[in-house]
Amino acid sequence: MPRYSTLINIILFILTTLLALNIKMSAPKVSANDWLAAAKYRRSVYGLKNTSKVPDSRVQEIVQEVLSFAPSSYNTQPVRVTLVTGEKHTQFWDIVINTAEPILKAAGAAVWDKMSGILQSHKASYGSVVFWEDSAVTDEAKKTHASYAHLFESFGEHATGMNQILVWTALELEGLGANLQHMNGIPPVEEALKKFLDVPASYKLRAHLNYGDEPTAHNTAVPPKRPATETFKLDGLVSLMYMIDQ
Repeated sequence: MPRYSTLINIILFILTTLLALNIKMSAPKVSANDWLAAAKYRRSVYGLKNTSKVPDSRVQEIVQEVLSFAPSSYNTQPVRVTLVTGEKHTQFWDIVINTAEPILKAAGAAVWDKMSGILQSHKASYGSVVFWEDSAVTDEAKKTHASYAHLFESFGEHATGMNQILVWTALELEGLGANLQHMNGIPPVEEALKKFLDVPASYKLRAHLNYGDEPTAHNTAVPPKRPATETFKLDGLVSLMYMIDQ
């Protein structure tokens, strides 16, 4: 019996070692600090050029990679993306501007005077990553998970937001500048873009990420943020201190 016990222990030792080696080999090569530094590097960059040092094929690869792993509630995957570049991107912004102009002018001459220049600067960038939510997927999820049906609108926003920040960060790490826009705030713009990009009626425009070569050196300064004393609380602190005192 002792001989069998020794053999079992040896087998267990080998299996444990192999498992540990496998965990070590499969561990991510990027540390948490590296990942946070990459996320911190992302900025809203304006005045973008109509050129891109990064090939369209590489941008496509990044977007598809993000879509392959970005989370969504119940893995429903409602996010859809259209990549618009070059001349198509110029036409894209012509549609935005022409559709928005009468609405913005109706809000006042000062509004149009300010916004027209901003819209023209967006038009001058190289491309846009257009983020949609397929409402057909969201509606189906509401039926499948009825008890959470009232939350799936928010879940869809969460999913698109996570895709946006991942793509945005990746593009800036590739050396591009980018800024996130929400022209769906003017309802006729969304309908015009859906027609232009030939997407299904069930798609909802959530945002579009303009990108292109940066006009100046990348700004790494973090905009002022509220102090942690206002934004963070460690609920376990009191109980932890109690345990230490004991």
